Amino acid sequence: MKHIIAIANQKGGVGKTTTSINLCAALAISGKSVLLIDLDPQANATSGLNIEPKSATIYECLMDRRFVEGVISPTCMYGLDIVASKGDLVGAEIELSNIPDRQSVLKNVLDGVKNYDFVIIDCPPAFGLLTINALVAASGLIIPVQCEYYAMEGLGRLLGNVERIRESFNPDLAIQGIVLTMYDSRINLSRQVQDEIRGFFKEKVFQTVIPRNVALAEAPSHGKPVLSYNSASSGAKAYLDLAKEILTNGKESIG
Repeated sequence: MKHIIAIANQKGGVGKTTTSINLCAALAISGKSVLLIDLDPQANATSGLNIEPKSATIYECLMDRRFVEGVISPTCMYGLDIVASKGDLVGAEIELSNIPDRQSVLKNVLDGVKNYDFVIIDCPPAFGLLTINALVAASGLIIPVQCEYYAMEGLGRLLGNVERIRESFNPDLAIQGIVLTMYDSRINLSRQVQDEIRGFFKEKVFQTVIPRNVALAEAPSHGKPVLSYNSASSGAKAYLDLAKEILTNGKESIG
């Protein structure tokens, strides 16, 4: 049975795409078959894996109601495939708004996916129809939160929106966890933000913390996950730890 996980936060710049790419790579290295869905019109997950989009992308899947099998591309990482995105996906928000079951289109086009242990959806930094589609399709949600001053800005609103998705469309959606990103142990503010978030959200926060790391910042420009670019880096080790935590600690059961 495949696990469908959305990586989402309404706030931009929190490491959402970095987490999507590198969590996928870490799960693949752990022996799982993984499909990454780039649902962000900025297509950073696509370019970050050095993928040239095919003539058909996730946009055509959504608009033409076609299963994703025909648009899957392999990546440089064994066990990790991607459904690419490109800029025309930005029009999907408007085009989907005229469809009666607009919130369930992605769920329907993913129904044909059979050969993956995990499907990870990289969402855009907004709570629009694309993110709603991801949350309706997903069984779990991971929320990256940056260890900086405005870390909790919008987080309560996001969780409120998630609850509305549960009530209206997807009662099985679970919050797998909040992952703290861009952590710098040398900065008091990072430690204070971590303490505040852990104090408030308690067991919903993953034990693994993703550090601010040069290799994580450089890897996308080389079209590789950090595990391929610099496997000895602290960023690579952190995402391996996060994957292990997901696989062994039952985070998918958090409500």
